Amino acid sequence: MSFYELISIGLYFLLMVLIGIYSYLKTKNSSDDFLIGGRKLGAAVTALSAGAADMSGWLLMGVPGAVYLSGISASWIAIGLTIGAYVNYLLIAPRLRIYTELANNSITLPVFFENRFKDKSGTIKIISSILILVFFTLYTSAGMVSGGRLFESAFGMDYSTGLIATSFVVVLYTFMGGFLAVSLTDFVQGTIMLIALILVPAVMLWHLDGLPHTLDIIRTKDDHYLDIFKGTSTISIISLLAWGLGYFGQPHILVRFMAIEKAKDLKQARKIGISWMILTMSGAILIGLFGIAYIAEHVPGKVNFFDNSKEQAETIFIYLARTLFHPLIGGFLLSAILAAVMSTISSQLLVTSSSLTEDIYKTFLHKNADNKRMMLVSRLSVLVVALVAFLLSLTPKDTILNLVGNAWAGFAAAFGPLVILSLMWRKITLIGAVSGMTLGATTVLAWVYIPHDYKALYEIIPGFAISFLATVIISLLTYKANPKIEEDFNKMIAEKNQEN
Repeated sequence: MSFYELISIGLYFLLMVLIGIYSYLKTKNSSDDFLIGGRKLGAAVTALSAGAADMSGWLLMGVPGAVYLSGISASWIAIGLTIGAYVNYLLIAPRLRIYTELANNSITLPVFFENRFKDKSGTIKIISSILILVFFTLYTSAGMVSGGRLFESAFGMDYSTGLIATSFVVVLYTFMGGFLAVSLTDFVQGTIMLIALILVPAVMLWHLDGLPHTLDIIRTKDDHYLDIFKGTSTISIISLLAWGLGYFGQPHILVRFMAIEKAKDLKQARKIGISWMILTMSGAILIGLFGIAYIAEHVPGKVNFFDNSKEQAETIFIYLARTLFHPLIGGFLLSAILAAVMSTISSQLLVTSSSLTEDIYKTFLHKNADNKRMMLVSRLSVLVVALVAFLLSLTPKDTILNLVGNAWAGFAAAFGPLVILSLMWRKITLIGAVSGMTLGATTVLAWVYIPHDYKALYEIIPGFAISFLATVIISLLTYKANPKIEEDFNKMIAEKNQEN
């Protein structure tokens, strides 16, 4: 790491800590403020926070690397995610914001499920909480591993040093400022990511003497790079597009919708969020595509350097940031990768700790805990989850990383149909909800770990489909009108129509 890069990364870390201190001073002495920001987020912060929490380091490393190797055929996943995010904003976000407040001011998904179905047994809250605790602890650990690997590959530092630096800063601002700190840092991190993903391809294009010449170089090397169907099949395209289904069941994204100040602000948030997503996704794709031409034109000796493996190709953004810019600016661009990694870690860390606090501690250990105690438990939960994730990160194992790689599908299958039907269909029942959630998660795990001949099909598809069908069928068989549930549902519909 050069001196100028060290300054840029140091300033980035300092800014995150300062935001944590500011959020600590603004956060009142209640778990509601700490875990969901008192439902006072603005549209812009909601949009960029949701986007940054969603897009981890794969946006700046995985996507450019995949496009560099395969061409624009690797962009199908970006199309699927963008469509999924838009539908999530349009159909789910406003209903979720209104209904969670009507349902006893629910501040976590498990509590919302419990209140939505008037479940006095606590069954649905326990099952959903366990899923969140297990998957997100592993998910958080993988994010920490990414931070350590980034320092190792980009800066030549020891893995443990990078792991400690990344984990310490994330835990510090999350511990101090809770949801407000996480959301504000996400906003800043989302802005940094946007600038980086616009600046790098723009400067590359300038060095390559414009778009026509760039495309000519790419065609000369292999005209299939510009074929969106190159190397694809019907199943692979459907599987990549199906990633968009994941948005309906991701707790760390859905909680942003629950925290916005007014449901009507979600229209503006949708415009900002989807615009941000289109720009950042396009930038990531163009970095990989233009990178093909830049390496071929300006670095003849390294034409095949990034072609040897997926891991090498994923460093293309790092190479270009250092090659095209002064080290001070290059350091800022590299901090965009840290921003992507840290925004996801902090969001997952907070959702996991909120489940531990609201869904486990308050339910089983201290039902009548006051605000001061709940705030203390919330902060301690951040430390506990972070410590477990950190210990797992010290010696990362393939089994853990493989499980985390399927977490997106797991959450989508377990929570996606449940969230959709809870908000859109009044006849969903508790038994149907629990059955669908359990079968969805089980299907994903079985699809991944039991040998079969259909591995090419992404597990999110059978998991989501079985969960949805099971929830609907069992709900129809067990439905009995409940006046209290009907009243809450009707109020939600009425408020949504009034907002529109």
